[in-house]
Amino acid sequence: MKTILSLVFLTLFTFGFAQEKFDVASVEKFQKDLNIEYADAKTSPLTAEDLAVFKTLDFYPINEKFFVVAKFVRTENERPFEMKTSTDRRPMYVKYGEVSFSIDGKSFKLNIYKNIELSKNSAYKDYLFLPFSDLTSGNESYIGGKYIDMKIPKGDTIAIDFNTSYNPYCAYSHRYSCPKVPLENDLNIEIKAGVKKFHD
Repeated sequence: MKTILSLVFLTLFTFGFAQEKFDVASVEKFQKDLNIEYADAKTSPLTAEDLAVFKTLDFYPINEKFFVVAKFVRTENERPFEMKTSTDRRPMYVKYGEVSFSIDGKSFKLNIYKNIELSKNSAYKDYLFLPFSDLTSGNESYIGGKYIDMKIPKGDTIAIDFNTSYNPYCAYSHRYSCPKVPLENDLNIEIKAGVKKFHD
């Protein structure tokens, strides 16, 4: 299990972080890199059966509407907590901040987190974790929600590109242990962006 979790840490956080402004080319690179990773038996979360017939992940069309520049508020003095996962594993996270933004004139807020253990690795000391679910979850997209890789912003705004949201490894195989999206990060809107669910 440790080897599997190490693989998750090493691979999940290399997909590309959100850009400061909307850039179709960066999203296309994200999609291409993801497909390359999933097609490689050494890095793929797919089962051997799925890998044998894998061609590409199913993505929503790239849509600028789902790129937002959010207000970022750093939440100080938060206590670390055990994040629920798809197994009995409980990794330690801390709420790092809150992001507020609007889509189609509606306001939304999400919590953004930092993985305590991962942040001890100098390569990931600036890494932030944004899990979310939305009204597509369980329909067009994975029932367990999706993740976005972020970096600690320098100011009070942060770019969030939902076009670069991806499924937890648990969407592809039960052998992984994946953080569950906290209830407060469930969005009352359809986020038709990023990776769709793998199997119909």
